Amino acid sequence: MEKYISNIENPKVSIAPMVDKTHRHFRYFSRIMDKDMLLYTEMITAQAIIYGDLEKVLFFREEEGKVALQIAASNPEDAFKAVKLAENFNYSEINLNCGCPSDRVSGNLMGAALMSSKELVYEILCAMKEATNKPVTIKHRIGIDGTGIITDKKSKVIMEGYEDLLDFLGTISKAKPDRYTIHARTAILKGLSPKENRDIPPLDYNMVYRLKKEFDYLNIEINGGFKTLEQIKEGLKHVDAVMIGRAAYEDAYLLANLYKLDSNSENISPLSRGEIIRKYIPYVEEELENGSNVHSLVFPLQSLFHGQRGNGQYKQLLSSSAIKKETVLDTLNKIFEIMPEDVLWK
Repeated sequence: MEKYISNIENPKVSIAPMVDKTHRHFRYFSRIMDKDMLLYTEMITAQAIIYGDLEKVLFFREEEGKVALQIAASNPEDAFKAVKLAENFNYSEINLNCGCPSDRVSGNLMGAALMSSKELVYEILCAMKEATNKPVTIKHRIGIDGTGIITDKKSKVIMEGYEDLLDFLGTISKAKPDRYTIHARTAILKGLSPKENRDIPPLDYNMVYRLKKEFDYLNIEINGGFKTLEQIKEGLKHVDAVMIGRAAYEDAYLLANLYKLDSNSENISPLSRGEIIRKYIPYVEEELENGSNVHSLVFPLQSLFHGQRGNGQYKQLLSSSAIKKETVLDTLNKIFEIMPEDVLWK
């Protein structure tokens, strides 16, 4: 394993890149609740950057803080061009996706399918490092099961078990990525949907923890199934950072409590849900004037009262059918009327 000591800033928690979820409105809303976590863009293909409208594809607001750009690429040339074009935007780091199991991605020689060619991943990472002085990181699975991108389409590629993971890392580590974010599940490239790939393959945290223990100089972040502060705290005992995924939009207020991960948090109080909404409303107003989609703006709010009294009425108020551009600001202000005071402001 190539020994490389990275100087990258390493927040304890990041929010995973999620298509149709971690858009810039979601990131702005999340940043209201926590100033330290690392946020990610949705996965963006290199081709979309090379041939797309850069302002539309890559724009993000300074208030979003530390944001990593995640790209999907199938060759070093496209990866280099995309990262070069992204240099004009103030992303804190650039991440290569080697974990997405979607047919739409793996069928186009990107995502988790890349893991079947460790040499190609190495070449792409090298091209990215050549294109930027920013940290370059990688997100991948502990293994894959399916058709590889270099093999004959009828050939079966199975990469599973600790030794196969070491073999993969032994090659890509020569490119000296600054962080390895490892989803602790094997990706099943044929036969399971992306949604099923988030649940059916069993989690194997111990494989990731063993890797960090045996190669303590590697900067390792773990991903997969972390939904509570207690789970995150346990993960941080073994690795450098924890990436959370669905919990960020299924129980949004979790983000307001991440400060409790610090040992000196006794005298800190989280923002109340009411304060969070008040801070978000001016942003919604401004973005509506700029023509942003009203449903995308409201999406981050959906789970803010998860598990609290009045959540059913709150969800009904923000239901897709009830949200209109002309009335959404009145709707958001109505939250302060319908929700119990102790739930809003505690």
